[in-house]
Amino acid sequence: MLILAIDQGTTGTRSILFNEDGEAVRQAYREFRQIYPKPGWVEHDPIEIWNTVVETVQEVCASITEIIAGVGITNQRETTVLWDRSTGKPIYNAIVWQCRRTTDTCKLLESKRDIFRVKTGLTIDPYFSGTKIHWILENTTNFAHIDNLAFGTIDSWLIWKLTGAKVHATDYTNASRTLIFNIIEKKWDSELCDILNIPIHILPEVKTSISAYGEIESIPELRGIPILGVAGDQQAALFGQFCVNSGSIKNTYGTGCFLMLNTGEKLYRSEHGLLSTIAIDLSGRPCYALEGSVFIGGAVIQWIRDELAILSDSAESENIAQKVKDNGGVYIVPAFVGLGTPYWDMEARGIVTGLTRGANRNHFVRAALESMAYQSYDVLRIMCEETGMNPKYLAVDGGATRNNFLMQFQADILGIPVHRPANVETTACGAAYLVGLNTGIWKSLNELKARQQPERIFTPRLAKNSRSELLSGWQKAIRQALTK
Repeated sequence: MLILAIDQGTTGTRSILFNEDGEAVRQAYREFRQIYPKPGWVEHDPIEIWNTVVETVQEVCASITEIIAGVGITNQRETTVLWDRSTGKPIYNAIVWQCRRTTDTCKLLESKRDIFRVKTGLTIDPYFSGTKIHWILENTTNFAHIDNLAFGTIDSWLIWKLTGAKVHATDYTNASRTLIFNIIEKKWDSELCDILNIPIHILPEVKTSISAYGEIESIPELRGIPILGVAGDQQAALFGQFCVNSGSIKNTYGTGCFLMLNTGEKLYRSEHGLLSTIAIDLSGRPCYALEGSVFIGGAVIQWIRDELAILSDSAESENIAQKVKDNGGVYIVPAFVGLGTPYWDMEARGIVTGLTRGANRNHFVRAALESMAYQSYDVLRIMCEETGMNPKYLAVDGGATRNNFLMQFQADILGIPVHRPANVETTACGAAYLVGLNTGIWKSLNELKARQQPERIFTPRLAKNSRSELLSGWQKAIRQALTK
């Protein structure tokens, strides 16, 4: 018996088959285009995303003889698609979570900030789906009638396509990232939709993460197989790391970095830029979490590789960073699309500070890696201060966690151990676990947890005074990047 997890991310799509032991046994991956129409604007082609799903699913399922019990979907959150129900075609490219085009709209909504914050747990920012929906509706006439429109984050778009246009749905975790979902009442909020001129009828049905989302019709290899689990990528990673109890925390190192602290049934209201959001409890029902979002994490290494040509491969960064004993006073603040938690400065832009004649390629690469750890420290510090919780360790996942230098530096800067799992693709694991629990392959998440042990634990070894000195330099660099 197998489970198929579709992990639709910001830069690519991965399909993975898991066995009954929760192990990934087969996978396929495809990247897709990043579209930049203007500075600060980021788009994806929804049809191209769909094609990568079809291609990876067909590749991973080719010639298998085992039965696939169900499909789980996890996805880049906030990225927004509107399509015409009658034609099934998007009316505009998907506006990606990184896109800053709605900055002016957010400024006009400043007087409504408290209303949005109380109801959604979010701050008014271009990051979230609400203002993206508003922008598409205001700037696109490529549809016959508004009654025909459907909105979805990427999960909804894929569910619609996979079920042959029969199911228009999302889950609580994705809905909670739209800026129009009331996380207290757990429903779409008509007042917030009215403020943004969003018709409620275009919104998907909201379900629990462990639920039935219809059967697949559009891919022959999967026809008749049910979709049984859905979660936004960060909540899926939290679940995949077994962080289902209050006080457990994980950090995902992908295009961005996302720290999420499970707060159980208690909804915390942050005063310092953390987001209150919906996560998944042990039974698959919605619970609460605090999240800190770092917009540019692993993307800073992609930038060094692709735009500056300092690296030919991202994996080189580990060895290059270790060629120097320290950062040489060089700090990179990768605010390419503004700064997220705890600063929420939409106008901030990336800077490099501390350059001297002795600074070289090695210092630059090291500073780029260190920037991920510093930004994550900023978020965790606020989480601990506002909740009084002091996690004993940080669970980590995502592609960048393969970098041993980064993981050791993260432990040094945080002052707590960092636990790396054997399978760092825990986002896909989370989606698979949802399906396995829904089908009864596993009776409980604890059954799975007992089989999974950290592949490596990184313990802090940096002297306290050295840690303080490095953090002081980082804060100085941050102050120079901020515009408010």
